[in-house]
This record gives sequence, structure tokens and C-alpha cells, in this order.
Amino acid sequence: MGMNNDFFEVENVEVAEFKNITVTELPNLIASGKAQLVDVRTDAEIARGRIKGAICLPLHLLPLRLQDLDTKKTTVFYCQVGGRSAQAAAFAAAQGLGDVYNLQGGIMAWAQSGGEIVA
Repeated sequence: MGMNNDFFEVENVEVAEFKNITVTELPNLIASGKAQLVDVRTDAEIARGRIKGAICLPLHLLPLRLQDLDTKKTTVFYCQVGGRSAQAAAFAAAQGLGDVYNLQGGIMAWAQSGGEIVA
């Protein structure tokens, strides 16, 4: 298990409006051209492969770089198995980013479903 130094607390979050998306639904969203994928894993994890086209934004940097994301696109956060990306999606939604999704099962589920992993 990795260290939890990439975990951050979000205080006083109302029920954050984000939705879950499955690995079977994601390819259609990607094909639409309206999505931005955000990988919130560590650099070391990302180095082992990511989903094609994903923006690499480790979870601990999200509060500093949230404004860099395209607010006109649907944002899909993912991590290894879905825990950190759920935190990221809740944080982003609470900060006002619209149309936010968490990839259920993370990149592990994506790989198991036959999804492409790139270097």
C-alpha cells in the first residue's frame, strides 16, 4: 500500500453533485469528444500506464490546478480503483465544476474490460 500523503481534507462540503460512470459507458463519452479525463494517481502510478488522452493531475495538486480544467467539457476523474477519484469528483463538484463523473473501478476496471492503456 502507498502512503496517504496525497490525501487532502475538504471541509463543509454539501452533498457534492457528481455521478458515477462505468467502463462500459466511458468509450461513448470519449468518442463524443466532449469529455476530459483526469488521472488523479501519483506520477509513479501514471508511469505504469494511463487511459489515452488523460490529463495527469495528482490528487494533492487538484486544489491548485482545478481552474486549469475546461469547464465546457464533461470531466471524468479516475484513479487506480475509484476511491481517490471519488474524492476528486466531490471536491471539483463542490467548487462549482459542472458535469463531473467518477470512473467506477478506476483504471483497473478499465483494463479488465479491455480498455486501452498507453504509456
